[in-house]
Amino acid sequence: MMTRETVRVPSDRVGVIVGRNGRVKRRIEKLTNTRIEVNPEGIVTITSPENTEDPILIWKARDMVRAIARGFSPSRALTLIDEDARLIIISLRDVVGTSPNQLKRVAGRLIGENGRTRRVIEQITETKISVYGRTVSIIGVDPGLEYAQRAIQMLISGAPHSAVYSRLERMRQELHRYRSELWEEHIE
Repeated sequence: MMTRETVRVPSDRVGVIVGRNGRVKRRIEKLTNTRIEVNPEGIVTITSPENTEDPILIWKARDMVRAIARGFSPSRALTLIDEDARLIIISLRDVVGTSPNQLKRVAGRLIGENGRTRRVIEQITETKISVYGRTVSIIGVDPGLEYAQRAIQMLISGAPHSAVYSRLERMRQELHRYRSELWEEHIE
């Protein structure tokens, strides 16, 4: 059975999905064993062959396209091929409404001065974050992905940056504890 996914992409991101001489599109197709068609209006159709061994690959291709559409570089989006990596897209409009001033204010809180807030969240949670248009997107693996999402939701809801940084520091300690427990289980 052939599987098909369709993704609408902002017109200014169509060229990034295709890449120079079609390189990005071909790379996604090769990694995921899919066929990708991109039309100039920003409709991306992803199909998988009938005899595909791994039906999850079409969803990986879809998420890579969605990540690029939400402002990630192709190299960051391609990290979604990792079986544990996931993409989360949070609509700022759903949370703060449609006021351009509110959307700009919240986006500014998430990015921080000179990108500091976004960088701190990315480093502590080992995720990648993109604030693009009316969305904020995260690429990562759990538990870091969950921690980044929590920190972002705190900032969106108006928590002071200092409170978010303190919470992130506790999350970092939890992450180290989680990893050491996994390591000990692996050794035994």
